[in-house]
Amino acid sequence: MRIGTIIVQILFIHLFLFLAIALKQLFAIPLPASIIGLVLLFLALVLKIVKLEWVEKGANWLMAELLLFFIPSAVGIVNYNEIASWQGVQIVIIIGISTFIVMSLTAFIADWIEKKGVHVE
Repeated sequence: MRIGTIIVQILFIHLFLFLAIALKQLFAIPLPASIIGLVLLFLALVLKIVKLEWVEKGANWLMAELLLFFIPSAVGIVNYNEIASWQGVQIVIIIGISTFIVMSLTAFIADWIEKKGVHVE
């Protein structure tokens, strides 16, 4: 039953993606539909329209398997000789610096939220 629950929850999460696709087409929102869907799901959770239990197991499974979604793009990089050149080194340095900045800001914001005692349930 656990696998069935996970599948149903993933499908439920996808409903927000499909709703976001429809909203994007109706209102020409200049954001990717996946981002709009995440915002809609977040708002539904915060406003208690959707209970966390309805999506938790499916979301945890998707997060656990997230690396699998990046393997095709990582393998595709091998086809570009520019990555081995100086331009590739510059790209890798920029990616490393930006990753460090994102991780640092995320840690800073998480620490700030924890110190403020803000709880989203």
